[in-house]
Amino acid sequence: MLSLLHIENIAVISQADITFDKGFNVLTGETGAGKSIVIDAIGAIMGERASRDMIRTGAKSARVSALFRDLPALPWFEEQGTGPDENGELLIERSIQGDGKNVCRVNGRPLLVTQLRELGQQLVNVHGQHDGQQLLDEERHLGYLDSFGRTEEELSAFAAAYHRVRELRREMEALQMDDGEKARRMDTLTYQIEELEGARLREGEDEELSQRREVLRNAERLTDAVDGAWQALTGGEDGEGAVSLLMEAENRLAQGGRYSGELRELSEKAAQLRCDADDLAELVRDLRGTLDFYPGELDEIEERLDRLYRLKKKYGGTVAEMLAYLEKCRQELDDIQFSEDRIARLDKELKKALAEAVKLGEKLSARRRKAAEELAGRIQSELKALDMPKVRFQVEFAPKDAPDGMDATGMDTVRFLMSANLGEGLKPINRIASGGELSRIMLALKNVLAETEQVTTLIFDEVDTGVSGRAAVKVARKLYEVSKGRQVLCVTHLPQIAAMGDVHFSVEKGERDGRTFTQVERLDRPQRREELARLSGGQATAVMLEGAEELLATAEDYKTGAKKKR
Repeated sequence: MLSLLHIENIAVISQADITFDKGFNVLTGETGAGKSIVIDAIGAIMGERASRDMIRTGAKSARVSALFRDLPALPWFEEQGTGPDENGELLIERSIQGDGKNVCRVNGRPLLVTQLRELGQQLVNVHGQHDGQQLLDEERHLGYLDSFGRTEEELSAFAAAYHRVRELRREMEALQMDDGEKARRMDTLTYQIEELEGARLREGEDEELSQRREVLRNAERLTDAVDGAWQALTGGEDGEGAVSLLMEAENRLAQGGRYSGELRELSEKAAQLRCDADDLAELVRDLRGTLDFYPGELDEIEERLDRLYRLKKKYGGTVAEMLAYLEKCRQELDDIQFSEDRIARLDKELKKALAEAVKLGEKLSARRRKAAEELAGRIQSELKALDMPKVRFQVEFAPKDAPDGMDATGMDTVRFLMSANLGEGLKPINRIASGGELSRIMLALKNVLAETEQVTTLIFDEVDTGVSGRAAVKVARKLYEVSKGRQVLCVTHLPQIAAMGDVHFSVEKGERDGRTFTQVERLDRPQRREELARLSGGQATAVMLEGAEELLATAEDYKTGAKKKR
């Protein structure tokens, strides 16, 4: 769960430390007080987009840190080879610099923002006030169903088979051409193959020729240098070079070494120098042999390099690339020449692959249909608890309108249908659901989907849009029930929901030294009563305070009863 959130220089929050508890945590405050800033700060910790625009005016950087405790063994920990420390704590830090750069750390270890986002998705699930609108997008319904039904294995197997079908079909289409086009392509390929084969390409040849050309262009200078070195080492015909002089020095020292250990050591060093000089002379002699060239060799090299250059412009930047292109041309020509046989073989493979894809697609569909029945029942049960007792919810299936009746997602088109009132037929959600109904349906869906996840913290950001009266009480109780198994953070404007919270925070905006600031305060019971009165009527009059007290007492009675049932 999220235990501590520290915010520094985010928008109008100069500094804030919020200690959350297990269970149901609620945040309230006037519109514009900064409640969304708290959610944005948590979003930054989850790896969501954070720009320098978030930095408080006048500050050079912003910083958010969050301490998590009592976490399960998340897949991310195993993948990254890390996890909570010996105290079971996980500290996530993110700083946002004025130049837009971000620095992310987990228990002091640097992370990329993408890695942080992957971790955040396993730690926290955020349901925002606009999420209900996602239900209106029928393209998302299949994803919701797959998430609930945990169809990853079946979907992955089908996707691989479908990809094979697409590959085979593309290969067949590439081979299917009319006779005129086929003849033109064969002529082109034949010409290219003959030109490349006639060049007798050899990998690394261009580098060797370039080096040899450089040698020949400077042959006179190189010859003078080598001959001079040879003369100095061997003495030429005179024989008075470095090798013979070192040999003389070695002999003289060896004679004196009969009487002196020090001269004996010097004689050995002279012998080593003489051997090294002799080896050097041999190398110089061998190098001299490579400087010999015949008339016209440089012209031949220039001509060959020019030919390779022209071929590179047509077929690839290196000899290796040209050789690869040559092999590709040979393969394509072979495919065209024997295209009918190849197409026949591919057609057999395609039929087999298509049959396999259909088989796996039907298996995926069966899994989805079974999950759809369970999901509909669960959603209806949740909605009854949210003051929608007459609602009917159903997942409608239709064949996929696509080639072969499938695409990468499977063979199903899925959409959610509902009837909110008795006697009304099932219709698409986007045609009948009101704003309050959408909020409750999305809340029900989130609660059901959360059961299949390991996420320990759920955040509901103003999910009470369009909800009031008795429905608000039902939503409040549902959120409380959810908080029994997971930590819940809820930003709300409804006193019914705020009263049900186990912990209540007030987010207030003020002014100090000519600057706007926001502070977050944890409320005790008397302060909660005043805040609920404000939420109910705008000010804490005696009547509103009495009503707020009744809300708190009713919530406490409900929680006591719920505990007894357990």
